[in-house]
Amino acid sequence: MKQNRLWAWIVVGLSMVYFFVPLIATFIFSLRMRRGELSFDAYASVFADPRFLASFAYSLAIGAFTIVLGILVVVPAVYYVRLRMPWLRPIMEFITLLPLVIPALVLVYGYIRLYNSSSLIPFTGSALGTDILLVCACMTLALPYMYRAVDTGMRTIDIRTLTEAAQILGASQWSIISRIVFPNILVAVLSGAFLTLAIVIGEFTIASLLNRPAFGPYLVTVGTNRAYEPSALAIISLLVTWGAMGMIQLLARFAPKTAQKD
Repeated sequence: MKQNRLWAWIVVGLSMVYFFVPLIATFIFSLRMRRGELSFDAYASVFADPRFLASFAYSLAIGAFTIVLGILVVVPAVYYVRLRMPWLRPIMEFITLLPLVIPALVLVYGYIRLYNSSSLIPFTGSALGTDILLVCACMTLALPYMYRAVDTGMRTIDIRTLTEAAQILGASQWSIISRIVFPNILVAVLSGAFLTLAIVIGEFTIASLLNRPAFGPYLVTVGTNRAYEPSALAIISLLVTWGAMGMIQLLARFAPKTAQKD
């Protein structure tokens, strides 16, 4: 038993070294912009760049719309499949795994080919249309994570009993999903939303080929032209990610407790 604990601590220690040593090295390197001393000049340079705030705000907006669209599509779909069409679950699981197999490069070229300015639905003919196309593409990339998060949340509640009780009280299908099912899977939805936001903020291929001012292309541009600012951006991105995780944990405390499945 003591030997198992020793090996467990060794594995944990090696994992922490593997994770934290590169971060510490990156942070120290980001402070060496001023020769001979440590300073936050690289961070000041990043925050002084108007493209940083513009690209980050743009990616946050795209992420917010992607999360809303994903919730509107995935939650009702998972609800109806689990309640009325359980035979369809293997097909849905297969479809939601496709974005992990199909490269983003193939996906965006298909979008450009299908929705270019000369097609029947010319999304790429305007900035708004291209933004809508980017939201749909990001939702496709995040679909495997959002679907599994919501599906896992649905397993923890008795959907059939809740639906029958709500129907007896005269609730509509929209009221059942929005006021009964959704609050009970809020923690799972938040997990899917966090993963979606992380994917959108780090997305480069689709945003770059659609020529949108997203955060991913900005990171690549800065990394190509500068030395210390990319390290500062990496640390800033990590802090934003940890902040988002902390907010999700905080919101999860106020979420309704999920019902126990019979």
